[in-house]
Amino acid sequence: MDGGAGFQMSLGVVIALVLVALAFDFMNGFHDAANSIATVVSTRVLKPYQAVAIAATFNFIAVFVFHLSVAATVGRGIIEQGIVDHYIVFGALIGAIAWNIITWHYGIPSSSSHALIGGLVGAAVAKAGSGGLLPAGILKTVAFIFISPLLGFLLGSLLMLAISWIFVRSTPSRVDRLFRRLQLFSSSLYSLGHGGNDAQKTIGIIWMLLVAAGYTGKDEPVPHWVVVACYVTIGLGTMFGGWRIVKTMGQRITKVRPVGGFCAELSGSITLFLATGLGIPVSTTHTITGSIVGMGSTQSVSAVRWGIAGNILWAWIFTIPCSAFMAGLAWWVGRQLF
Repeated sequence: MDGGAGFQMSLGVVIALVLVALAFDFMNGFHDAANSIATVVSTRVLKPYQAVAIAATFNFIAVFVFHLSVAATVGRGIIEQGIVDHYIVFGALIGAIAWNIITWHYGIPSSSSHALIGGLVGAAVAKAGSGGLLPAGILKTVAFIFISPLLGFLLGSLLMLAISWIFVRSTPSRVDRLFRRLQLFSSSLYSLGHGGNDAQKTIGIIWMLLVAAGYTGKDEPVPHWVVVACYVTIGLGTMFGGWRIVKTMGQRITKVRPVGGFCAELSGSITLFLATGLGIPVSTTHTITGSIVGMGSTQSVSAVRWGIAGNILWAWIFTIPCSAFMAGLAWWVGRQLF
């Protein structure tokens, strides 16, 4: 089906693809649960099931906090709307889901966000070549692959240094008691930012599909049911959690104490709130990893296990091209099957 033939898309196909998109959204929450809870679990402030419940709740509360700026970028700013059909949406989602499954299996904290962007790029190129891409939106997203962890690193290290200076005369036990309480606030704030940025990516995909199918106008607001469904689904995904990645994020990069967990979560939250306000689909994984490394490096360079951090960096670099390749392949398979 050609991009201009969107009205020929059957209701059954649209429903099926919405369900696939929600499956990706669920997996996003499942895959990224570790980002929200790793530090608060590794510091033993909360038990895993308590942390997951709080994270899921704040994932959903984000629906009342953030405008749909990120959804607009994903839905209108990555690929040309005119080429969108059910094959492109199918290819993008399958490419992103496949990469998420691979990285989850190996316990690698990669980016669901960039897997989805890579999926869109790969499916669009498979159909229309590079002419189907919108460079401004892609470049903005790619830039934040580097900006978000660097900003997280900078804020995490500055917060840690500031707190170390403020509490220089306090005993370690007193500092631990205080920041065990403050971590409840910082981890909740981070989960709010995670839900606000990540749920909107799926909203953008479904919105793109509905416009292509003719069920909503290009200039009309996103249907309310899409927004609620995506926020509820990412919260449910977080409830089930991704425990393999918790171990990497909370224990293998650097040892985390309550004060460090607070610094990492608060700096990550600030970065996410900024990116969401600017409408940039940023990686929550990149953000919290940069924050954890920044916090850990202020204690000593040797406090960070740089080999683990390096492996994670390679996963970041490969995410967009690998998911794009898988999406292009899925687009071709979809053309043969449907």
